[in-house]
Amino acid sequence: MIYMVSIPILPTMRLAALLVALLLVAGCGSNLFHQKETPADGASFKPVAMRLHPIFTGIKSWQGDALPDGIEAELEFLDAFDDPAKAAGRVIFELFAYNNKSPDPRGNRLANPWVGSIGTIEEQRTRWNRTSRTYSFQLAFPAINPTETYVLTASFEPVGGSRLFSRTILRGREPVPVSEDRTREPTTAASVTQPAN
Repeated sequence: MIYMVSIPILPTMRLAALLVALLLVAGCGSNLFHQKETPADGASFKPVAMRLHPIFTGIKSWQGDALPDGIEAELEFLDAFDDPAKAAGRVIFELFAYNNKSPDPRGNRLANPWVGSIGTIEEQRTRWNRTSRTYSFQLAFPAINPTETYVLTASFEPVGGSRLFSRTILRGREPVPVSEDRTREPTTAASVTQPAN
């Protein structure tokens, strides 16, 4: 003889069991925790914009003297999140005179274009600046005048994707005046007494 014993389940326990069962069924069909990466997601990290960095790009002397040797161009690439990104391809730089009387400030082109490459691993290591997260290019142009204003453009042709463009104005600095006026007396006079030994 078999006796059935009935244990009363509290109403709150029934509700909790029902909720757990519903969550398990709903979770099985959901991809909330198992999202697959689509090709579009990986494309978010590729460069979508480029700029000649306005602070680090300028007329430079690589010997450390007062005579400039050319332009140091710093290229920054940005991904879809506006974060610095790496890129691979070829860059063409052009230097123009500055024309302030036209909507397009580019005047006459002053030099043949410079062509730079960041296509190989060695070029990436040589040109990548970890601090500024930019690519450095030294554009030799000894005839540059630091007191004149120029327009520098960059056109990037990536290994895969569309071209990117950037332009910056390199403002000339004011010439340092050399004074030949010797009428002013020095502010500190030499000592007339001999120091004691």
